[in-house]
Amino acid sequence: MSKKVLVVLTSADAMPLEDGSMHPTGFWAEEFIVAYRGLVKAGLDVTIATPGGKPAPADPGSLTKEMVGAEASVDYKKYLASIADVLEHPMAISDVTAGDYDAIVMPGGHGPMVDLAADKNMGHLLERADAAGKIIAPFCHGPAGLFAAKKANGNFLFAGRTMTSFTDREEKLGGVQKIGWYLASCLKEMGVNFIEKEPFTSHVEIDGNLISGQNPQSSKAVTEAVIAALR
Repeated sequence: MSKKVLVVLTSADAMPLEDGSMHPTGFWAEEFIVAYRGLVKAGLDVTIATPGGKPAPADPGSLTKEMVGAEASVDYKKYLASIADVLEHPMAISDVTAGDYDAIVMPGGHGPMVDLAADKNMGHLLERADAAGKIIAPFCHGPAGLFAAKKANGNFLFAGRTMTSFTDREEKLGGVQKIGWYLASCLKEMGVNFIEKEPFTSHVEIDGNLISGQNPQSSKAVTEAVIAALR
């Protein structure tokens, strides 16, 4: 029987900026596609879930040739079209039983900062998964989803753990400006032992069942680490 992996995606398609305007968002195509393709290719049973079972939108910026190159842009759009039904009809996080899955993978895009970070169902799922020693693998902005998880005393569940995410420096160099709060800074404030490497280079941190990646460039390495851990 193949191992089961839950890929949690954002359902947010816009995020508020400091000036009150809305910026298009969603999941980052490269991160999701590299992870999803890799997990499926490895023979794993992969399910997608979102808050409320709402459709999972790709960040339009992650599909442009200006951002990812002409070849990748065509490839990503074609691949997403081929699994459109899966993305349009995901499972609701509230319906997920943590014990049914061996790993939870959380790609980024700024969307998780909008919905997953404050989603109580996301928090409960992570609490149960961590208690059972299930693999939890957020990367880039995916770690924003961890903020929803609390200990019984109300403290951040992952305080004291070693991990990484999209860094403040990367946000200022190539992310979205005037977003109001920076993921890495918040993780540090919440008590995480935060490790960062050079901007936009592959970097993975493994702390027990917690596997985290710094940026889109880390997508392949995170996926390989999850597959290796499941084996």
